[in-house]
Amino acid sequence: MRIGTARKLFVGFGLLPSVLLYAVFVIVPVFWSAYYGFMDWKGMGEARFIGLDNYVEALSHDIFWQSLGNNLIVVAASVFGQVPLALLLALLLSQGTWFQRFVRASVFMPMVLSSVVIGIIWSYIYQPQIGLLNGLLSFVGLEDWKRAWLSDPSIAMWMIAIPIIWNFIGPYLIMFLAALSSIPNEINDAAAIDGATRTRRLFSITLPMIWDTIKVAVVLCISGSLKAFDLIYVMTKGGPAHATELLASYMYNSTFNVYRYGYGSAVSTLIVIISLILIAGSQLLMRRNNQ
Repeated sequence: MRIGTARKLFVGFGLLPSVLLYAVFVIVPVFWSAYYGFMDWKGMGEARFIGLDNYVEALSHDIFWQSLGNNLIVVAASVFGQVPLALLLALLLSQGTWFQRFVRASVFMPMVLSSVVIGIIWSYIYQPQIGLLNGLLSFVGLEDWKRAWLSDPSIAMWMIAIPIIWNFIGPYLIMFLAALSSIPNEINDAAAIDGATRTRRLFSITLPMIWDTIKVAVVLCISGSLKAFDLIYVMTKGGPAHATELLASYMYNSTFNVYRYGYGSAVSTLIVIISLILIAGSQLLMRRNNQ
């Protein structure tokens, strides 16, 4: 047996337990959920086949589309907030700036806290009477700007987008730091000798060489945003008047609060389909822009 074949077999056997666990706890439940999406099932007893009725009902429900709109806000906040900020901070940290410790502490702190804890912290920050934000506005004389930030349907979703962005910058920062460290210094040095400015080196060398990492970050942002649940559920539970309802919380309420497991399974399947469409579209767009 050749060394290359033996190495591939060794790697394959090493990955096999992880692949099996992933298949059992992720892949199989997705298809199982899609199957129950065709059923009228209360979670107990016999499931009755009803075809596409659950999917048609979900797509004709106003709250479903409102939840999808809120999810798209989260997607936009993640893609255009987390990724650019993480990339900017990675570029600054790679240059050895003087505020490295502050940036690392403020960005990586959410990584050691659960989303539930972060949701509770930001709920207190937005609290109308004793919250830090309204207190700060009072301190600087901006009393007219004070709001019940999570109770106003017109701004609640946008205010929740702020902790969502802050919560997940850290992982993308690590990805970009690793990608930047893989760029040989000789390339930038040669470009500098040829007279290329920092801006030119950024757009002609750095970004093209880490473009695949950026694409992976965008995929993770989209998939993570469409399954976001815990932070928003802790802060608002989808209120007020479904103003912060997401597809995941809508699916949870439909499944476990009213015991419509078949309908909830259909909604979860639609979440997967929408996620795949958005991911495919983003990758196609980024591929075209990179050509």
